[in-house]
Amino acid sequence: MGSSFVSIKTTKFLYIAFVVALFVSCTQPPIKVACIGDSITAGAGLENQSKTAYPTQLDSILGKDYSVLNCGRSAATLQKTGNLPYWNCKEFHNVFTYQPDIIIIKLGTNDSKPKNWNEENFEKDYQALIDTLLTIQNKPEIFVCLPVPAYRTVWGINDSTLTAGVIPVIKRIAKTNHLQIIDLYQAMGNQNENFPDGIHPNEKGAKKMAIIIAGEM
Repeated sequence: MGSSFVSIKTTKFLYIAFVVALFVSCTQPPIKVACIGDSITAGAGLENQSKTAYPTQLDSILGKDYSVLNCGRSAATLQKTGNLPYWNCKEFHNVFTYQPDIIIIKLGTNDSKPKNWNEENFEKDYQALIDTLLTIQNKPEIFVCLPVPAYRTVWGINDSTLTAGVIPVIKRIAKTNHLQIIDLYQAMGNQNENFPDGIHPNEKGAKKMAIIIAGEM
């Protein structure tokens, strides 16, 4: 009788513990990810960018435990002196409203334009961006992406400035701030067919970007 009673109590306790654990698991808020970037992040050139831009595909890959917000702005530069500074865009303010746990930065492509490029300003403003993002209350984890290759020189965007200027600066910033680099330049190499205009990925290219980024998180 005594052991049977104890067994019933134990079973009841385990059941209650299971229900509580299940409830906590179901009510745990998703990990919030903000994707900062330019038109490549925004999904320019895609037939349905709200569904096939890399942040949306990243959201699908990561699953229900994550919530990904696309904060990309076409033509945006990292430099404050660029033709369209990301700093002045509503998407930048959306990052702070969102209060993300993780931030993916993929800027620099538009900075390679001759009218924009200044290595000293790019490095200074990149560091300022990191410092500013770290003022977010929950101190988000920040990943920095090396830009995808520029397969053609279009709108002034050029691969030589990306490789000789933009990428070395991002590597220095990552080292100084102990940030993880996601090397999209190498990973997205030899994929000219996935960049119809030479700059922006198609749906297949955007999906590969999402897979690469998900694998680094």
